[in-house]
Amino acid sequence: MGVDWQSEMIRIATKHHVVVCWVAICLNPLWFIADYFTIPEYWKVFFVLRMIVTAATLVGVAFRKRTKISTELLMLIPVLGISLQNAYMWSVMDVPMLQKHTFAYLALFIGSGMLVLWRPIWTIGVVMVSLIANVVCFHINSTLSLQEILVNGGMLVLTVAIMMIVLIQTRYRLTRKEIIARLRLAETNKQLEIQKELIADKNREITDSINYAKRIQQASLPGEQELRNAVPDHFIVFKPKDIVSGDFYFLQEKELFTVIGIVDCTGHGVPGAFMSIIGSERLDDAVSKSNDPATILQLLNVGIRHSLRQSTGEDTSRDGMDIALCVFNKHTGELRYSGANRPLWVVRKNAIEIEEIKPTKRAIGGFTDDEQKFDEHVMQLGLGDTFYMSTDGYADTFGGKSNKKLSTKRLKQMLLEIQSQSMKEQGRHLDAFIEDWKTGLDQTDDILVMGVRF
Repeated sequence: MGVDWQSEMIRIATKHHVVVCWVAICLNPLWFIADYFTIPEYWKVFFVLRMIVTAATLVGVAFRKRTKISTELLMLIPVLGISLQNAYMWSVMDVPMLQKHTFAYLALFIGSGMLVLWRPIWTIGVVMVSLIANVVCFHINSTLSLQEILVNGGMLVLTVAIMMIVLIQTRYRLTRKEIIARLRLAETNKQLEIQKELIADKNREITDSINYAKRIQQASLPGEQELRNAVPDHFIVFKPKDIVSGDFYFLQEKELFTVIGIVDCTGHGVPGAFMSIIGSERLDDAVSKSNDPATILQLLNVGIRHSLRQSTGEDTSRDGMDIALCVFNKHTGELRYSGANRPLWVVRKNAIEIEEIKPTKRAIGGFTDDEQKFDEHVMQLGLGDTFYMSTDGYADTFGGKSNKKLSTKRLKQMLLEIQSQSMKEQGRHLDAFIEDWKTGLDQTDDILVMGVRF
């Protein structure tokens, strides 16, 4: 991933160099006061030199945009100008003055090292020109020996000048690395933001599709009016874990019988919903062929295994479903039940305990053979008796103070405790209770509970 670090480096360097130029414009003329008291015989000449350098710097700053002067040349005006100015000033001083004025040179080099941001070649050039200027000026104006010059500030200035080269080179390299890293991070963040938007768009598309699938799935379920006509006194608590569900409830009226049941397909969400579509179609087909719940489950088992190619061994997923199915005569109260891993609970009117009718401990499809038989149970309901069917989602919901499963035992106890309530009130109670139970936790499975009162 390429980044335009040079442009960013120029921007930062320009900002620094303009500040340095203004510092030089403001401070360099003021140093004439020190010149006046330190070496009064030369202060006028020194003042003229300082004003020339200051004016040149001011012109560079004022016209830098119009002339499109580079940031290196802009910085070169005060740094090189002050360096040449100091070279002449040094050359006319005696030893005591030379020692005092050494600070001016050190301030130039140290300040440049801390503030200047350009390629090292420019620093080397300034140091070399400054060195040559000092040699020429000392040769023309000074009577001091080379030893006196070096001992009284020359070596110190030369050392600091070399350190300045290293310092500016280090700052330039570190700044370049920081800029490259920052620009790469910004580019990466930009790419991540683009990917985030793409993922958000895809998620919206997927969610919209699943929401549409939810409408289709809900349309395939028995409607409320249809349920009221078949079983007037009932409730259904239906809470998919995701948008669509692997659980579904079933209703079909046949002559004198009402076939009603709940189904728990393998999985939840989209995979579970696909299984529920297959299961609903096969259950419709099986119910059309028999009024016997055990026979219906046998036909359903064969149908599911055939649809998933489990009978031929081509499918290795072993997907299937659990079901509680009742064939109910609402005129006589006769109830015939058959189940695959899902029990039937019956609460007699004014009873203090719940009757559990055990299912056959085999699933529909999956590992079950085509020849699998399912037990059938027949019972007589009286007025006020209630029967319940539930998938495992409600009892397996985590929550409460201890963050544990609700459990089938607690669900059955709750059903006994709310017997005095109407079926609608029972449904609202169960719904509110499970919402409060799992507060702050994700639902782990689809939830389906059905109750019917005779």
